[in-house]
Amino acid sequence: MPTNASEKQPVRVTILSRTYTLLASGDPRDVEAVSASVNDLMLSIAGKAPNADSTGIAVLACLHLADKLRTLERELHVLEERVNRKSEEFVGLLEQALTAGGKA
Repeated sequence: MPTNASEKQPVRVTILSRTYTLLASGDPRDVEAVSASVNDLMLSIAGKAPNADSTGIAVLACLHLADKLRTLERELHVLEERVNRKSEEFVGLLEQALTAGGKA
């Protein structure tokens, strides 16, 4: 059932065998999906570093996600530059077409 945008709904999630109750302002399934992704990442890290404590695992997960975010931000910047260049090219072509059309 949809909720009012300002209404927050409690959502119970489990991350690294600990249960948390979070307040979701949007679709609770989105919070559950993000939490499941974080849980999977942390379990993967815990499997590779069995002696790490939960804080260390959380720090490594944060570093992984921050690196992923930084890579995506760079890719977005490159795409934005390409879109801007193409937009400028299209404006130039449109201006040429309008100028040529006015001369005919």
